[in-house]
Amino acid sequence: MTRDRAAAIGSAEDFAGYFSVSRETLSRLMAYAALLEQWQRTINLVAPSTLHDVWGRHFADSAQLLALAPPGARRWLDLGSGAGFPGLVLAILLAGRGEGRMALIESDTRKAAFLAEVARQTGVTVDIYAERIEKGATQAKLGPIDVITARALAPLPRLLDLAAPYFSQATVGLFLKGREAQGEVELAQRCWDFEAALHPSLTDSDGRIVVIRALKSKTEG
Repeated sequence: MTRDRAAAIGSAEDFAGYFSVSRETLSRLMAYAALLEQWQRTINLVAPSTLHDVWGRHFADSAQLLALAPPGARRWLDLGSGAGFPGLVLAILLAGRGEGRMALIESDTRKAAFLAEVARQTGVTVDIYAERIEKGATQAKLGPIDVITARALAPLPRLLDLAAPYFSQATVGLFLKGREAQGEVELAQRCWDFEAALHPSLTDSDGRIVVIRALKSKTEG
């Protein structure tokens, strides 16, 4: 799907049809959208110009990661969750399937409060950490993760620095990136060994999803 086709996902019904979600999951996402609009009046959660396109620009953009996750992934972690994209959308979709549990790390306490309110009103169980990603105690609490996600958090070399403590050899990273994704991968390869695959974004013709496996620092060993 190019961005032109993504524009067709302009409503809850469009989203439900494309991603084949249940009525209960759709209801949860509709509640999420309403809360986003309400809280946006006092907290800058998303770029104002994207608020009218929440189903395509934010919900579909997040939901596309689910198809790239390894089957049976149970422990999920979203770094720098912000308004919950992609982590909270994925948590809602996972809840609809009855599988997986999402942890969200967001150091901004106001945004963390928003995430908690969405989780409460939608009845989705998530673990929210209003802390810095780099905090050792947070890393110790979470341990190795099956799938790590992030969107618009940092360039890939820095993102891998942040994500590395949560990686095991089995962990998969799913990172939403823009048109410079290949260049970011090449820069990251100066400090890190990893397997990388780039997938076209469903919602942005210039965007890429960077899939990272077998992450290891070049200074190890």
